Parts: sequence; C-alpha cells; structure tokens
Amino acid sequence: MVGLRYSLIITVGSLLSWFVFIPLINEIGHLAAASGGANPFAEMAPEQIFRTYVRPIGIGAIAMAGIIGIIKSSGVIAGAFKLAAGVGGKAHGEMQVERTQKDLKMSFVMLLILLTLIATFVFLLLGVKITLVQALVALLTILIISFLFTTVAANAIAIVGTNPVSGMTLMTLILSSAILVSVGLKGWQGMVSSLIIGGIVCTALSMAGGFITDLKVGYWLGTTPAKQQSYKFLGTLLSAATVGIVIYILNDVFGFVATEEHKNPMVAPQANAMAAIIEPLMSGSGVSWILLTVGAFISILMNWLKVSPLAFALGMFIPLQLNTPLVVGGLLNHWFSKSTKNEKLATARTNRGILISSGFIAGAALFGVIGAVILFITGSETSLFLVHWDKIAKGEMLVELLALIAFALLIVYFIWESFKAKEED
Repeated sequence: MVGLRYSLIITVGSLLSWFVFIPLINEIGHLAAASGGANPFAEMAPEQIFRTYVRPIGIGAIAMAGIIGIIKSSGVIAGAFKLAAGVGGKAHGEMQVERTQKDLKMSFVMLLILLTLIATFVFLLLGVKITLVQALVALLTILIISFLFTTVAANAIAIVGTNPVSGMTLMTLILSSAILVSVGLKGWQGMVSSLIIGGIVCTALSMAGGFITDLKVGYWLGTTPAKQQSYKFLGTLLSAATVGIVIYILNDVFGFVATEEHKNPMVAPQANAMAAIIEPLMSGSGVSWILLTVGAFISILMNWLKVSPLAFALGMFIPLQLNTPLVVGGLLNHWFSKSTKNEKLATARTNRGILISSGFIAGAALFGVIGAVILFITGSETSLFLVHWDKIAKGEMLVELLALIAFALLIVYFIWESFKAKEED
C-alpha cells in the first residue's frame, strides 16, 4: 500500500530502536558494572528497556515530526485564511448562487456547532468533573484549534491530496496539555481532557479532509453540495455510534492496555504514542527532556536527509513485529512497478495490487470485529476455532508453521491476482 520507500523508512526506524538503542543502553549498563558500579539494566527485558528508555526517544521524534509538518503547511494555512477572508462578504452574499454551488445555510451550521460545543462543555464539566474555568479554557482550545487546523486539512487534501492528520493531532495534544497544565488541570482529569480535545480535533481534521474529496467528486458529477452536506450529517451520526460500539467491544474482549485480564492487548500504535506524550505532563512524573530532545534531533536529521520524519519516528515507536511485514508489501509493490517495460501495464498491476491491499485491510478489520463480537457474546475464545490447536501442536510450532503457510499462500494469490491487470485497467 505505501510502497517500498515508506515501508523501509518505517522498518529502519524500528531497527534503530531495537538493534541500536536497546543494545547501546544495555552496554552502557555493562560499562558501569565493569567500573565497579551496578548495571541497572541487567534484570530488564529488551521490551522493558524499550518502554522505559527508547520509546521516549520515539515520542520526541514524533512530536518534532508534527512540528515540522505544521511548518511545512504554513503556506497552506496562510492561503486558507486568505480564501476564508474572501468568502462570506457582502458582495458574495448578494451573488446569485447556482444549484451546484448551494450550501447549507450558515445559520444552521453555526447552530449545530454551538450544540456540539455545549454538549462537550457539559461533558467536561460533569463527566470529567473539572472546574468551570478549566472547562471554558478546554472549550476555547477545541474551538480555536479546530477552526485553524480544519482549514489546513481541507486545503491540503484539495491541493496536494494528503491530509497531515497525525502531525496536527500531535501538535494539538502538546498545545492542549501545555494550556491545561497552565490552568492547574493535571492527573487523570487532565489526561482525559487532553485526549478529548485531541479526539475532537482529530475527528474534525479527518472529516474536513474526507468531505473535501466528496465535494470534489460531487462537483464533477453535478450534485448539489447542500444535499451532500445533509446526508453527511446523517452518515456521521451513524458511523459515530457504530465506532463507539465497536471500540467498547474490542476493549472489553482484547483491551488496549496490558492488564491482568488482558495480557496480550491490541496494539494501537498512534493512540499509544499520543497517550505517551501527554501522560508525563499530566501525571506529574516529569518528562525525560534529554530523551525527547534526542528524538527531536533525529526527526530534524531525517527531514534534512529528505526522509519522512513522521514515518521514521512512528517506526521507532511501533513494535518491531508490526513493522517488518511492511517490507514484504513494499517489495511486492516495487516488483509490480518494475515487472514490465510497458509503463501502462506496470501502473495497472501496481494499482490493482493497491486495490487488493485495501480489500485485505478492510477484510482483516471486519473479521477482527466479527471475532471480537463472537467472543463478547460467548465469553469463550474456543468458540472461534474448530480445533484446539494447543492439544494437537503441544506447543506453538505447528500453529506458527500453519500461519507461515497461510501467509505464503496469501502472497501467491496477491501476485496472481495483480498480474491479471491489463493496460486499460
């Protein structure tokens, strides 16, 4: 899906964390022990060293990558404000609006925005139980950042076709955490409030960027924007309710954080990265500014080398076992694009491969949710399997072998299906 270059960037970020930083930190402990001191890392597993010392480096790299993304988008931000300043004036209001340019009434939109802000304010005040001043500050933060960043997201999609959601969300978390701490909001209430702000802004960015694409396609087809906007509200309500239920079920069955009940939780890399950024600020445990600064300089260096700093930084933060399979997909993408001298046929094969990849991603997500629903209803993991593999395999080797065979068959199908593409595709 992302191609060989980006898959390698992400994977190399992981390799730096696991094959450079973790051994380096452990070796520093050995040198301390050799000089008569104690090795503080002797009893720590590699995973524990990663969580305690290496992950903060990745967090610093992610945060700086977000800042770099905002700086690079400064021209888009300025252009968006110029565009916004020219819309809605008296002359614009007196113009005869064509059907294909007709939007929902701004009074209706403003009413819905006001109701949303009131609901958020009530939840912060009564649900999170923060003070009136803190709730007002949080609400103003949501309003201002959402207004500023959604213009960036919409224009980024319209102009360059990509939406810098991750970078802007990380910047939102950093800014909101700093603002909330300044008004005395810390601890779990501060973390929840920051995550609410980040979640609302992130959703607004995604919706703005996605809807610009919808409007663009609608413009080509000659639809009425007001109709699209009306149905978008309905679709948003339904999808929000569905996502809420799915997240609740996944958390109940698998969990997102390691606990006694969920020893193997689902990995949510970006969500964990965002939580890890605000946790030290809000919990009062302090931040390892040295490690964060090391990560920040790594992002600056990657950007200077024309390497995507956010992709590299996410690779440093995401567990290695999730990143290494990306190389297989990247190599396939590279092979398809170089499989023939006929550029049109190579492009058709690559595009077909990307389409199949999208289906695999959607299918994996759907079956994950279906499995979680079955577990949620039955409360038994064995109901998912026709055979008790632990009794047959007497270990995990057979299961792993079967998984590798299934993976190989999947790749064979992927290649066979992609090479069926024709030039006109």
